[in-house]
Formats: sequence, C-alpha cells, structure tokens
Amino acid sequence: MEAKTVSISLTVAGAVLVVQTFFDVAPLGPWDSASFSRGVLGLAGLSCLYLAWYERTFGRFGIAPTVNRWKNPEDTWLSVVVFGLACLVMTRLLSLFDADGVAPEPAGLILALIGSLALFNGCYVWSITKGPLALDEEE
Repeated sequence: MEAKTVSISLTVAGAVLVVQTFFDVAPLGPWDSASFSRGVLGLAGLSCLYLAWYERTFGRFGIAPTVNRWKNPEDTWLSVVVFGLACLVMTRLLSLFDADGVAPEPAGLILALIGSLALFNGCYVWSITKGPLALDEEE
C-alpha cells in the first residue's frame, strides 16, 4: 500500500511540475532566470512521472526497463515502438502547428528524446526476442 501512495504522490507532483511549464510562475532561482527554473521544474516533473510509470508497470521502483522485467516482451515490443513513433510524430506536429508558442521551446526536443529512446528500446527487444539476436531453441 505504501508503494501505491508513493506512486500516486509522484504522479501528482509530476503532473503539477509539468503543467507549470506552460505558465510563467516559476521563481528566478539562483541562476536569475525564470525560464530556466521552469525548465528544471518541468524536467523534475517528467522524472517523477517516469518513476511513477515504472512502479506501476513493473511493480517496483527503478529506472532501467530491462527485458527481464517485461512480462511478455515477444508481444509488447510493438507497443513500445508505436509509442516511440507517436512521440516522434507529435514532435513534428508540434513544430508545424505551435505558431503561437503555447508549448515551451524545448518541448519538441524532449518529445524527440523520449520517442527515440522508446523506439530504440522496442527495436532492441524485438531483435533479441524475434529478430536476428534471438536465441534459437537448439542453443
């Protein structure tokens, strides 16, 4: 029960910190730059959201989603690849349609990073479960 409470707390804190990046409410901070403070708080929020997702997905806290933690990597790798591609498409759409500057400037860069990491992870899992690096039954 305690892990669930921590996970919910991380989700709420992460959502609040990410949402604040869309508003100009961050303090100047020691670096005397409100936009930099907003970015730091937004990255902290993304980190909280990632930790909460990891705990919900794998049942324990951690950082690296290693293949041995996956329940069914032979089938779920495709979902990870699709998520990565969706993030990359959202990056492109953000660059095309955010003429008003609603999204923070580095949002596209962060989405591209998340999408690339997910895409590489999904391709790696495919390659070791069904692809050229898969172990044969004979081995």
